[in-house]
Parts: sequence; C-alpha cells; structure tokens
Amino acid sequence: MARDVVIRAEGLGKRYLIGHHRERERYVALRDVMTRGAQRLWRRTADLARGRALLAGDTIEEFWALRDIEFEVRRGEVLGIIGRNGAGKSTLLKILSRITEPSAGRVTIKGRVASLLEVGTGFHPELTGRENIFLNGAILGMTRAEIRRKFDEIVAFAEVDKFLDTPVKRYSSGMHVRLAFAVAAHLEPEIIVVDEVLAVGDAEFQRKCLGKMSEVAEGGRTVLFVSHNMGAIRTLTRRCLLLDAGRVRMDAPAAETVEFYLAHAARGVEGGVFMRPEPLPDGRPFHVRQVTTRREPDAEPVNQFDCDQPFVICIDYAATRRVHGLFGYLNLLRADGAMILEGDSRDTGRNPLEEISGGEGTLRITVPPRILGPGTYQIYLSFRSGFDAAGPDIDTPGIVGQFVIDDTRTLRGNERNGYLSTILDWERTDWR
Repeated sequence: MARDVVIRAEGLGKRYLIGHHRERERYVALRDVMTRGAQRLWRRTADLARGRALLAGDTIEEFWALRDIEFEVRRGEVLGIIGRNGAGKSTLLKILSRITEPSAGRVTIKGRVASLLEVGTGFHPELTGRENIFLNGAILGMTRAEIRRKFDEIVAFAEVDKFLDTPVKRYSSGMHVRLAFAVAAHLEPEIIVVDEVLAVGDAEFQRKCLGKMSEVAEGGRTVLFVSHNMGAIRTLTRRCLLLDAGRVRMDAPAAETVEFYLAHAARGVEGGVFMRPEPLPDGRPFHVRQVTTRREPDAEPVNQFDCDQPFVICIDYAATRRVHGLFGYLNLLRADGAMILEGDSRDTGRNPLEEISGGEGTLRITVPPRILGPGTYQIYLSFRSGFDAAGPDIDTPGIVGQFVIDDTRTLRGNERNGYLSTILDWERTDWR
C-alpha cells in the first residue's frame, strides 16, 4: 500500500440472506407434512446458523449488496460516490466506517475515521449537546484537551449554543445533523465519511458544510462524499465512483461520471411515466409507486412541453399510516447536474403531506408557464420527516422523470441560453 494511499478496497463484497415466507395454506395434506418434515431434517442446522429456523415452504435468498469492489483513495482526496437507490452506496460506507464487516475481500484504512451516515450517529440521546461533543471526540480518539481547544468552534458552527445543555433527544433533525457534522469536521480525523444526511439541514447550513468540506480537503484530510446533489458532487469532488447494482460501474473524473450517470439515471422513465420497480417494502409507512408528467391533471402522460404552458407532476403514493412531520423535496436538474429549482411541500405554509393518514392517493405539483428555459430536465424526489420514528429518510425515489421544454414563441426559441424562459419587457424613454 503506497504511502499516500489511505483507503484501499480489494475484492470487497457484502452478502445478505433474505428470508421469504411461503403463504400459509388453509389445508395441508398429511403427505405434504411428511415430505416437508424430511426436507427440514437436513436443512435445520444451516437454517439455525442463519439466525432462525424456517417454517415449511420458506426459502432463503442470497443477495449481494456489494460485489468485487476495488478502488484506492489518496490522502487529501475528496471522492464522490453516486448511484441510484439500492446501488450499494450506504453499505459501502458502513464497511469503510467499520459498522459492518465485509463478506468477501478486504479494506485497508490508514487513520482515524469520522462517519456521518445518519442523523445523530454516535450520539447518546440522554446526554446533552455538550456531553455528546466530548463523547464523540473520545470515540474519535481525541484527548480532552484537543476537544476543549475546538469546543467553541464546534458550537459556533453548529449554531446550537442555546441548547448546549439540553439532552439531544429533544433536538430537531436539523439540530442533530448540524452538531454531528460540526463535531466530525472540527475534531480533525484523517478521514471523514459523509452520507446524504446534509439534506436535512437548511440551504444556508448546507452551503456552510460544503465550504467546510472544501477547507478540510485543502488541509490534507480525506473526504468520502455521497450525495444526490450532482451540483455539489461536481463542485466539491474531482473524482467520482458510480455504483450500480453493487458494482463499480465507473471510476472517473467527477464531471465525466456525473454526465454519464444523469444520461442513464432516467431508466424506467418512458413517455412521461416512471414506475417504481420494487414492491411496497415491509414496514415503510409511505411509498411512491408511480410518477407521471402531464399537460393537465387528467391528460395522458407526456414528456415534452412548451414554455408557455403549465404542466403537472403527478405522484401516486401508498401509505400505511400517518407519518408525523412528513414533507417532500422536489428538485429539477439539468443534464450538467446543476440544480435549477428546489421545491418543498411546506413552501406555501400548508403541507398537504401532513394530512395523509393512510391508503392510496396522488400528489400534484403544477409548474407555471415561462419559468424553465428550453432544454432537458430531470425530476428528483425525496420524502423525509424529523419527527416520526421511521425518519428521517421516509422514501427517496431519486430521479423519477425526464422531460423536455421547448420555446416556440420567442424569436430565438430553443437557441436561447440560460435556465430561465421569462420574457422581459424592454421600454424606451426619450430624454431629449
């Protein structure tokens, strides 16, 4: 392992065993019971080793979340990691953070690792913010003197000074992530691992975090950054891994990887319709099933619109119960990864998602005319909650749509540059 290489993954793999329960029959013949009983005799030991004994007709499926992962990260490098949901990004970060063990291969790490994988990682809910700063510092291997030296900077960055002596179980998700990031960034570990949790914070805090990560990288420390914000990936990282179905699909400069990812991210979108490939997961209280784009709410799905006409994004969902504090993010992205528009279901002051108590329904978002400039756009969706036990990530469908905007009214039409299509009035005033 070269002197400046701080992370090396060799043939890394992670396997999970998934149990499938056979639907119970109302009537079972005696011959079936005897046959299944014989089958269970030789299967029993292996099943117990997997953590449970299977009932008759149940099966075990082998699922590889990661397979044959190989890469190196050098000291001071900021590595982006992107991919669709379920690609294996979080599993990889958990292995690198030593939260879970790989099933195959090995990973070698030089230096202390600070991980920010979910809100409140490493925090004790009964301890105060002040106590958790010292606890996290100790976990990272810092001395009490080192923590005291950085303490004021951490508190100022996190903006939680008024709540410093309040148990963190009473913190909002935004306060949690502010304090967690401040501790990880200021206590000087050699390697920082950051997942999508920064999306919990407000826009101003996200900018602070990105600025701090740039500062950390310039100081010679290593950052692994997972995000669906392609603009942040392009800005912060020079190199990026693209994971797909548990394998490294691409390892290249960030701009090249992001361009490739966005060009292929709209798989499953056809004619203005996105169908969620997986069924409703067990235990998930809210789940997006389908997303369509239409010229009118009840019109047929299409994926091409004119600047002068509004269009509607329709989100079909299923809910098993009310999710306290549920809200949604909508991002519109251009092909270069630039975020053109960020919407929040709470923007108007009334959040319709908080009224969902269960069942199936449709959310409709109307995009007004003369907002977006001509070009190709992608829709990114995320649903979160800072108050429900299932949060903060309730459902993140990711990129769920791709559509084209044409400008057929103005003189230059689709040749106009820029992200906006608003027509500005030009007036002349004679002054002599």
